[in-house]
This record gives sequence, structure tokens and C-alpha cells, in this order.
Amino acid sequence: MTQLQAARNGTVTEAMERVAERERTSAEFVREQVADGQAVIPANVDHDSLDPMIIGREFGTKVNANIGNSEETSDLEGELEKLHTAVHYGADTVMDLSTGSDLDAIREANVEHSPVPIGTVPIYEAVKRVDEPADITHELLLDVIAKQARQGVDYMTIHAGVRMEHLPLTDGRKTGIVSRGGSILAQWMEENGMENPLYTKFEAICDIFVDYDVTFSLGDGLRPGSLADAGDEAQYAELDTLGELTRTAWDNGVQVMVEGPGHVPMDEVAEQVERQQRVCDGAPFYVLGPLVTDIAPGYDHITSAIGATEAARAGAAMLCYVTPKEHLGLPEQEDVRDGLAAYRIAAHSADVANGRDGARAWDDALSEARYAFDWREQFDLALDPERAKSYHDQTLPGDNYKEARFCSMCGVDFCSMRIDQDAREDGEMTDIETGSDERTDAGDSAAAEVNRPPVGTHGGASVPSGALGDDE
Repeated sequence: MTQLQAARNGTVTEAMERVAERERTSAEFVREQVADGQAVIPANVDHDSLDPMIIGREFGTKVNANIGNSEETSDLEGELEKLHTAVHYGADTVMDLSTGSDLDAIREANVEHSPVPIGTVPIYEAVKRVDEPADITHELLLDVIAKQARQGVDYMTIHAGVRMEHLPLTDGRKTGIVSRGGSILAQWMEENGMENPLYTKFEAICDIFVDYDVTFSLGDGLRPGSLADAGDEAQYAELDTLGELTRTAWDNGVQVMVEGPGHVPMDEVAEQVERQQRVCDGAPFYVLGPLVTDIAPGYDHITSAIGATEAARAGAAMLCYVTPKEHLGLPEQEDVRDGLAAYRIAAHSADVANGRDGARAWDDALSEARYAFDWREQFDLALDPERAKSYHDQTLPGDNYKEARFCSMCGVDFCSMRIDQDAREDGEMTDIETGSDERTDAGDSAAAEVNRPPVGTHGGASVPSGALGDDE
């Protein structure tokens, strides 16, 4: 049975037990959320190295990292290094978007080594196997999807919501169809004069997914690629179809999450999340960004993390990171690191704002370490401990400075926390009640694993360890 079928039958699976442990909640609550379609546990039965996790608005906000090669760059070793970097810096899932060479070898290696769910976009491989996109057949698509399911892929982006009748609605856009999958299928429909094959064969795809317990990630092939196109007829027409397909997948016992935009003005982000939740009956929403401004190539990990925070606060369950290379090039290891940091901040900030149980304990623990000038504890609690220590040590590298009551930003004489502490010790100000013996222990909080430091410590990780240097 799939996780969804088991949950509906009242069965608590081993994966649900593990998820409950990681989320610090009850296995029965996990089962109820999965049974109602409000959460998914992407866990292909053949992904042996997987440490199960859950995606749903009632759980810690998750972050996905996209990796993958292209014809221009990256090989198998390079992709495994990206995978290691993504897991090390806290990715909850990883999507392999490879479009270059050795697709099967890269995909199989990612599944073999990844403790987190692996996602793919099968239409990319289908395009690689024909001379022209219009040559793709229904049989080829199903063959590719079945093969990737056998290889252990946990979830697949299926752009089944792009219909022939939707294409004219994109004519007045500033940036047309920006989804790779969406544009490929639009071209296929235009040249063949036929309906989207992923739509017409959707129940056949469900049959494959049931056999391996692959989760649908229903792709937003008509997502807006600019602020001007956000919330237009094309986007919402596709969303209505995704709601229909969500219910069809559930009827067939298949888990579903739904993908979302894209580029959206900040004041419209919450409205878009709420609309998806209504149209898709609460299926988990998985959003790319959204980018809240179009003016910052090279900094789109920032423009999108702003929108991602708003989306998660409104109920999005998983955020797909954007790196500084977005729109400009294929991300490398440092770009993956920066993108994940931005999105980990967005996810955690939203969990704190939403009052997620125990999430604030991490913030409190770090604040207390900062006030106590406990530099080593600050580093250990930091989202990215290596970077925090590196920045501190650039100006004050010696071990003696790990005991210092100042940093190089203010120096000895102007450190506000030192001045404050000295004033309290001299009796000029009332002592702060919380002493060093009452410090918050973030590890003992009720927070989900994603809301407790340090990140990147997924159980069962078997990713090759040399990617970040011999000392890590």
C-alpha cells in the first residue's frame, strides 16, 4: 500500500513513526494528516537510503534544493558533490533537474546516496530521447515515468494541468510560458493538435505511482515569470485543473502536493497560497520563491526568500530555494549553500511567526549565548556554523578571542552588551532574571528537527563526504 492507502486504512507505517519522531508529534496525528491528503511522505519503496520526512502545513516548513547538470557543465562526481552540499546545509528534499548527459547514472547515484527524498521532472528525459519535442509519444512518457519510479525517485513533477484551452490565455503576457516543462508541452500540443498527454494519461501515471508509492508534485507549467503576469487567467485556469487532478490522484490512492509560483508581488502572495489551499482541498503547497521583485539578477535568493517567508506564513508547506544564479547560470556548490541559507531563514522565520511548537527556542538559545559572550555556543547554534566561525575568525582568530567580551564590530570600548552587563554588575541597573544556569536548551524543545540546530544532520546520510573538504 501507499502511505496514503495505509493511512486511510488506519495503519501507522514505519515511515509515519519516524516522521512523528522527527516532528516531535504523535504517529496518529501524522497518519490523520496523510489520510486527509493534508500532508505527504515522499518515500519510494525502492529508496533504501531514505530517512522519511513529511511535507504539510501542520509540520515544520520544509526546503527543497534543485541540483542537476546541463549540456554545458557538471558530471556525475559534480552532481554528487552538489547533493552532499545540499544535504549538509539542510535541504529537506533534493530535485535532480539534470538535462545533460548520463541522466540514468546521475539519477541512480542520487537515489543511492541521498537520505532525503529525490524529485525529478520526467518530461526532461523524454525530450532527450527524441529529435524534436513533438516526437514524444504517450508510450514514451509512460516508459520514462515507470523507469524513474523503478530507480527509486520519491516524487515527480508532472505538468498535467497545462491544457490546450489554456494556451491562448498566455498570449498577452510579458514573459509568456517560463516553465521548461510547461513550454515543452505547449509546443507539443501546438504541433500535434492534441491535448496534453500527461493530462490524458493521468490515471495511467497513477497506476505507476501506486506500485512504487511515488508522490505527485503537480507542476505549475503556466506559473508567472514576472510580476506583471502574476494571478492572470492562465495561471488560475491551470490551478483549477490541478485541483481536479489532486482529487483524481487521491481517488487512486496516490499522494499529492501542488507546485506554485514563481514571481508574485508581495501583497498578493498570501492570497495566492490561500487560493491554492481552497482549490486543491488543502493539499500541501510547494512554492518556488515567490520572487517579489524582478530587478535583482544575482540576488534572487534574497528577492525570493522574502516572498517565501510570506508564503510559508500563509500556509505553504515546502519552499523551493532560489540561488543567486537564478536566471543567470547553473548553480555551483557555493550557490547551493547561499540559496539554502536564505530559504532556511525564510522557513524558520515563518515557523516562528506561526507559533510552531518550540521553534522560537532556537532563537532564544542563540540570543542567550550571544549575551553571555559564549562564542563557541553561538557557532554551534548558528544556521551555518562554519560560516559564522569563519567570519568571526577573519579579524579575531586566536583561541583567546573565544573568551572575549567583544567582537571586532564594536571593539572593547563600545560593545553594548559588555557595557550593559557591567552596569548591571555595578548595581546601576536591575539584573536580568535569566542567568547562565537557566539558558534555553533548543535540543530539548518540542520543535521539529528542522527547527533545532544544527542543520544538515539527516539520519542515515550516505552521501560521499569529501565534497566539502577533508575536515568536514
